[in-house]
Amino acid sequence: MKTNSLDFDAQALREKILDLAMRGKLIKQDPNDESASVLLEKIKAEKAKLVKEGKIKKNKPLPEITDDEKPFDIPDSWEWVHVKDVTTIGNFHSVSPQNINQGENLIELADIESNTGRLLNFEKVTSEVGSNKYQYNQGDVLFAKLRPYLRKVLIAPNDGICTTELLPINGIQTSNIYIYYTFLSSLIFEQIRQEMHGVNLPRISPKKLAELIIPLPPLSEQSRIAAKIAQLFALLRKVETSTQQYTKLQTLLKSKVLDLAMRGKLVKQDPNDEPASVLLEKIKAEKEQLIKEKKMKKSKPLPPIADDEKPFEIPDSWEWVRLGEVNTYIGKNIHPEKTPEQLFELYSVPIYETNSPEITSGKEIKSNKQTVIPDDILLCKINPRINRVWRVGNYTNYKNIASTEWIVVRQSQLLPDYLRYVLMSPYFRKLLQSNVSGVGGSLTRAKPVLVKKYVIPIPPLSEQSRISLKIAHLFTLLK
Repeated sequence: MKTNSLDFDAQALREKILDLAMRGKLIKQDPNDESASVLLEKIKAEKAKLVKEGKIKKNKPLPEITDDEKPFDIPDSWEWVHVKDVTTIGNFHSVSPQNINQGENLIELADIESNTGRLLNFEKVTSEVGSNKYQYNQGDVLFAKLRPYLRKVLIAPNDGICTTELLPINGIQTSNIYIYYTFLSSLIFEQIRQEMHGVNLPRISPKKLAELIIPLPPLSEQSRIAAKIAQLFALLRKVETSTQQYTKLQTLLKSKVLDLAMRGKLVKQDPNDEPASVLLEKIKAEKEQLIKEKKMKKSKPLPPIADDEKPFEIPDSWEWVRLGEVNTYIGKNIHPEKTPEQLFELYSVPIYETNSPEITSGKEIKSNKQTVIPDDILLCKINPRINRVWRVGNYTNYKNIASTEWIVVRQSQLLPDYLRYVLMSPYFRKLLQSNVSGVGGSLTRAKPVLVKKYVIPIPPLSEQSRISLKIAHLFTLLK
């Protein structure tokens, strides 16, 4: 755990706690506890009684668990069992739509938080239900059988109905809370991954789930294990909540730093700095030279900036300019068939999450890319990553290429870091989001033809340097 930044992997800690619990290493064993072998005999007797009363179906016995099937050692007082040996799994009571009453408690997959077993949302039936549901009882373990939701497990807070993608399970003379934590553990998760079937929505069948093996401690120890896990998870949740609050505050503070920087209020102005108007003349001259050398095409002039386009006041030595007026990048796509057999530095949009580019081969490129050079600024144009901004690094012996989902901004007269901070600023992000278009939240994107018309504040070159250094310093303190 990095205590200076409150950065920690909560899920890794949960899994470690559960792993220790499943191995009998989370709490001490009590030699006075009635062993799990005795408990198993009681469970068998109870199951026989329930079958006789018609409350559960009679199951065919499974083969004895071999030593090769046991994933790790457990205490001598414990036993390895199949899930169906100690639960009612498979005895699901299905309710047809016409038998579902208004006002009944209803739990769907989306109502359960992954990994934590928290109920995020609670609904009651208020309209006609279109499909069969499973009936569950308060205290049942509700387990999601679909792959994307495997770690959605809940202790039912009341009686009700649930989607048939959730399997209601009840322990037989076994702690449901212990069963619940078992189903959250990697022990179950890894077994399930090997038993999934289906392509679009892989899932585990109730039959296969019933055959999975779990460790069974003495009943008294089950309760102590569950209590200890609950205690540790509660502490972990407090830290996690504090971390989330800190992250929100961190984001807010960084946004405020960028906002002050864009308004010229982060560092003092120096009257000896060459004004931004002179810098813009240099940029204009550079573009004219590139056009003369036929390295750029002459584009239609952008309209003058109206006063109502300027979102806030800036210092007198600064200038407002349209992004397209300073951008000298010439979009040139590379077809996959024309990529050489050499390594590229591939900047694809998802790779930004790892905070490092991906090295790949020209053979592996399947779609058009665009060439970029060190210090180019890449602005993602698609949601949900539309606010991501990347500065291209200088990687010797690699040619840099980028996904066509990036808008490339290049300007040798501006400091790359300052330009990157401009595109990260709250003002520019808001402007970007206000002009996205497309179908669905995950497919909307900004149009480059509009982005080039956005206005950005340009300080003198020396002040750009001071601003960039100040932002970098403050961001380091906020880590």
